[in-house]
Amino acid sequence: MRKLFFIIVLLFLVGSCQDEVQPKPKAFLALEYPEAHYEQVNIGCPYTFEKNIDARISPSRNNIPCWININYDAMNGVIFLTYQPVRDNLDSLLTDAQKLPLQHTVKADAIEGNVYTNDLHKTYGMLYEVEGNAASQAQFYLTDSTDHFITGSVYFNSLPNYDSIVPAANYLKQDIKHLMESLQWN
Repeated sequence: MRKLFFIIVLLFLVGSCQDEVQPKPKAFLALEYPEAHYEQVNIGCPYTFEKNIDARISPSRNNIPCWININYDAMNGVIFLTYQPVRDNLDSLLTDAQKLPLQHTVKADAIEGNVYTNDLHKTYGMLYEVEGNAASQAQFYLTDSTDHFITGSVYFNSLPNYDSIVPAANYLKQDIKHLMESLQWN
């Protein structure tokens, strides 16, 4: 009987010497991106701007003049820029640009619009920041209200998972803000 009691106590002691299983704490990835440095871009269009030196420009798939992609290969992301001249169609251009962010309301947790005004460069518009598992994390438009109209959208070449892409999305939003501030009409 003593042997049986000793074996049970020994098994209990050996079995209790395991690490406790702890759930992983929820957290964002601690991704770090290089400090942004910018260079002037002049591609022969009616506008110029500054882009991050770590991004590369390519023509859009549609091959429409002055429609470009600003590619961030390290992040697998892109900013799509489209340009259209204003020809008595400013109202329809504005309506279309303001409807684009609303297409993401099904998946978005929040969409915040910020008015942008730069009287020095005669540039006016809106920046929409999208939170949640939407396809685009930021969209914007800029115009001089008389001749020029630009829209832009951020997309990642992956399934939208906001928790995973939030650091990259925030980095690209800063580049969009710089693009908006540096944009000038020719």
